[in-house]
Amino acid sequence: MTISFAETAAPTGLEVYDSIEQRRLQIETPGSVSFDTSEPAQFCFPVDRTCRLETDELGFNQLYSVTVHDAAGRTEASFDTSETGQLEDRTQFVGLSGPIKLYCRIDAPGTIDIGLTSITITTDRETTIELGVRSLHDQPRGTITTPPDIDAMMDAVSALPSALKTTSPERTWPTLRGHPPLIELGDQLEIPDTVDRPASDITITVPRSYASLYQVAPLAFFLGATIQPGDEPALETPAFTHPISAGHTFEDEIADLLKRFFFLDCIVRTEGVFQYDLLERSMLEDDLPFDFAATYDRSLAERLEQYLAVPFDVLEPHIPRWPLTAHVPSEPESATLLPFIVNELGIVRDTTSQPPESIPNTDATSSQLVRSATTARSSSPGPAESEFIVPAVTGESVEHAWFGDGVPQQASKATLEAYRHQLQHREPVESIELLLVCNDARMIDEHDLLDGSYGNRSDLPFEIDSKFGVDADRLATLLTDGGYDFFHFIGHATEDGLRCPDGDLDIRTLESVDVGVFFLNACRSYEQGLALTRRGAFGGVSTYADVINERAVTAGETIARLLNRGFPLRGALEIARENSMLGEQYLIVGDGSADIAQSDGGAPMLVEIGSRGENEFNFAVKSYSTKEFKLGTVTASPLDSVSDCHLTPGSTPRLAVETAELREYLTWTELPVLSESELCWNEGIGTSLLD
Repeated sequence: MTISFAETAAPTGLEVYDSIEQRRLQIETPGSVSFDTSEPAQFCFPVDRTCRLETDELGFNQLYSVTVHDAAGRTEASFDTSETGQLEDRTQFVGLSGPIKLYCRIDAPGTIDIGLTSITITTDRETTIELGVRSLHDQPRGTITTPPDIDAMMDAVSALPSALKTTSPERTWPTLRGHPPLIELGDQLEIPDTVDRPASDITITVPRSYASLYQVAPLAFFLGATIQPGDEPALETPAFTHPISAGHTFEDEIADLLKRFFFLDCIVRTEGVFQYDLLERSMLEDDLPFDFAATYDRSLAERLEQYLAVPFDVLEPHIPRWPLTAHVPSEPESATLLPFIVNELGIVRDTTSQPPESIPNTDATSSQLVRSATTARSSSPGPAESEFIVPAVTGESVEHAWFGDGVPQQASKATLEAYRHQLQHREPVESIELLLVCNDARMIDEHDLLDGSYGNRSDLPFEIDSKFGVDADRLATLLTDGGYDFFHFIGHATEDGLRCPDGDLDIRTLESVDVGVFFLNACRSYEQGLALTRRGAFGGVSTYADVINERAVTAGETIARLLNRGFPLRGALEIARENSMLGEQYLIVGDGSADIAQSDGGAPMLVEIGSRGENEFNFAVKSYSTKEFKLGTVTASPLDSVSDCHLTPGSTPRLAVETAELREYLTWTELPVLSESELCWNEGIGTSLLD
C-alpha cells in the first residue's frame, strides 16, 4: 500500500506517509484515531486510503492550499493566509493540496483558521472526521510493445492518453493526468488490456516520419487524440479541421497548439469543480471572445474551436513557463522516451544543433586552486571540442533536455536510464539519507557550509553521513550499497574517475549504484555523472571543464540550499546560474525534475523584492514545478495585499507592498530571496533583508 497511517505521540496525532514518493503529512489532533476504513465512494474525489478520527480539532504545521466543497464535490470557498472560514452543520469536504492530497469529510459546524505557517480546523463539537488521502505519484499502467514500423508506432502512441482521468478542463490539474504506459520495441504491436484507449473523436494527421510522430505525441496525449499518417497534416474534430504546416515549422506549430489548448483550459477550469481567482484569467478576461461558464460545459471539440479563434500573440505573454523541452533523435529507439516526456507534457523537438561559439573554461591564475586532479589547471583531456553542441532552440523551457549525441551547452544531458530508475524506487526509509564526501582537505570550507545547509528544516528528517579522505574501494561500497538519496562529492575528478587518496574510482567500472540524486562538485566530472545515471541514479549536476575552488564553494552551497528547500535540479541550477556567478561548466545529467526534498506546502518559489519608496517594496514570486506540483498547479504567496494566485511554473508581476507587511512575511518564510539582484538566504524567525 502506497499510503500508510501511524499514530504519533509528540505531537499527538497522525502521520500520513507516502512510501513511493517519501512524502509526509503530520496531523495534530487530541482525539482518537481509528484505522477502520471508510468507503472511498463516500468521497467525491479519487482517494487511495481512508481513516476516521474522533476529534474536535485538526492541526497542520505547514501551509497548504485550502478549499471547501459541498457534499457533491462542488467548490464553495477557497482560503488564503490569515483568513478564517466557517463550516456549516452539513456534510462538507475540506481539501488540502500539498505533497500528499488530503480531503476531510466533516458533518459538523466549525472554523478553519489559516495562519502564516499553519492551518487549524476546529469543530463546535467532537465528531467523526473521515480522511481520504491520495498519493500524487502515478506509476505507468502496463507496457506497450511496438515494432519500429511507423504505422504501428502511431497506434502505440495513440494509446498513451489512456492515463487521462478526464477530458474536461480539469485534466490540466496534474493529479488528473496519470503517467502514460511505457513503450518498448518488439516484433509486433501489443497493447495490454490494462491500457484502455479513450473514446475519441479527435484525430491528428501527421507525416509518416519518426520526427513528426514524436513531436505530436504530447499534444495527442493531452487531447486524447488518435494519430494517423497523411500528406496533409491537420487537427480534425467533428466541429472543424485545422491545417498544420509541414516541414521545418511543424514542430513550432505543434508546440504552440499544445501551449494554447493547455493554457486556455487552465483558465476555463476556474468555472468547474475547483473555483478560484486566477491571475492569468484576470489579466486576459477582457481579451477572450467567449463566455467562460458556457465554454466549460461544451465538448472538447467545441472548446478547441473557440480557443483557435484567439490570436496566439495575445496569449503568449501569459502562458506559464514550460518545464521541459526534449530534443529527441528521429530514430525508432526514441519511442521509449515518449512516456516520460509526455508525463510532463514536454515539448518535443528534433536534435538540430549548432557548434558553440566558445567552450567555457576556467580563467584561473596559477595561484588559484581548481578542482581538477592537479593543483593547477587540469591537463586531463575533457570532451573534444567537436563533441560540444548547442540545440537550435533554447530558452523555451526551464530545462532543455538533450537526448542526442554530443555534450550540450544551454541544455541538460538526459538519459533514458535516469527516468527508468525512478520507477524502481528503493525500500522506503524514515528519513532522507545524504552522503557528503570531501576528498581534499583544502576544500573543507564547502563541507562546513553544507553541513549547515542540508537538513536545517525541523519538519523534514535528514541523516547526513560525512566522510573525509575516502579511498576508492570504500567509496565504491558506499555508492553501491549505501542506499543514499543524495551524494555530494567535494574534490577532484578526471574523465576517468573521482580522485581518492589511493587513486581514481571510475564509476563506469561499477555494475550498479544505489544513489538517487548527486552533485559532483569537481572539475571534469561529466563522464562520471553520466555513468551514475546509467547505473542507477536519477540525475544530478556535473561539470565538463575546470572550476575555480572559490566559485565551486559558492556553487555547492547555493545548490545545497535550493535542493534542501524542495527545488528540483532544473530549478536549482537555473537560479544558481543566474544569481551566484555559477559558470556554464555545470550541467544537469539525467532527469532534471529529480529532487531530494519536498517543499513547504506548495511549489517552491523564489521571492523577488526591490526598494520602491520609503515605506514600500516591489514584490514578486517565481515558482517552479516539481514532481508533485507539475505543470498546471496553482501557486500563491501568503501575502494578503497581493493577488498572485498563478499557474506554475511562472512569475508574477511586481506589485507594491508595505514594508511592515513584507517584514512580517519574511520573518516567517524560509524561501530564497532575490533582493536588489542579490540572492539571499532568509532563515526565518526574523530578517535583516529590509534593514
